[in-house]
Amino acid sequence: MKILVIHGPNLNLLGKREPDIYGSDSLEQINGLIQEHASVKDISIDFYQSNHEGDIIDRIHRAASEGPERCDALVINPGAFTHYSIAIRDAIQGTGLPAIEVHLSNLDAREPFRQTSVIAPVCRGRITGLGYRGYLLAIDALGEIAG
Repeated sequence: MKILVIHGPNLNLLGKREPDIYGSDSLEQINGLIQEHASVKDISIDFYQSNHEGDIIDRIHRAASEGPERCDALVINPGAFTHYSIAIRDAIQGTGLPAIEVHLSNLDAREPFRQTSVIAPVCRGRITGLGYRGYLLAIDALGEIAG
């Protein structure tokens, strides 16, 4: 089984950007924790980070196509795109890949504009507020759902 983990805008700044909200782990450290967790479960992980909506959409499309970038499921932290990217939502829905939305912080405890996700309705589930552990739980769930 192969899972695509997508990190959206500004997640490349993890460890430096508002550590009181997002934690002190860098994106590379989080990816390492995800990789270690998945390898024990015999799950292959592809990581992708972009600050550009269209690039994320293109990567989702490639995950559903035949070829070396094909994946069985995806975990996505859409960052700020969570709240307004109908295009990312449509890409997830259009591919039919099982997906779980993950956020490091608890969006429900944050500003009102962060509390609505246009992505969540096309995902199997949504995990927020558990830091990097949310990614691990998503990997576990997708391993059962899509595996």
